[in-house]
Amino acid sequence: MKLILTQEVSGLGIAGDVVEVKDGYGRNYLLPRGYAIAWTRGGEKQVSQIKRAQKVREVRDLDHANEIKQALEALTITMTAHAGDSGRLFGSISAADIADAVKAAGGPVVDKRRVDMLAPIKTVGKHSATVEVHPDVTATLTLEVVAG
Repeated sequence: MKLILTQEVSGLGIAGDVVEVKDGYGRNYLLPRGYAIAWTRGGEKQVSQIKRAQKVREVRDLDHANEIKQALEALTITMTAHAGDSGRLFGSISAADIADAVKAAGGPVVDKRRVDMLAPIKTVGKHSATVEVHPDVTATLTLEVVAG
């Protein structure tokens, strides 16, 4: 089955790539989740749109990535969450929550798929997460989770 990826899929390719996958993988996983669209001759126009949108979001070069890293590491990110008396959260803090908190704190826009936590954040206190700014540059965020 020939598909056009709409976003990055690890081990397969990045947005805009035309890939050949097994029918079941494409039909049961990639297409329903919106990771890919069926390849057609008209789909080549969509590939160019995806590539243009990706270029806009892309980090220009290594120096730009280091600037973003410094900006992220300089931020103080405080998140409020509902917690019990023992300090355990009702639920957990997700990568999307961290990306939103970075934006709310005045930092650069961070893609939630680039945020990596060692373990789910389920307690009040200081935690850390990493953000892959560029394939060669990762920034470490320090988060303060408080009961709210």
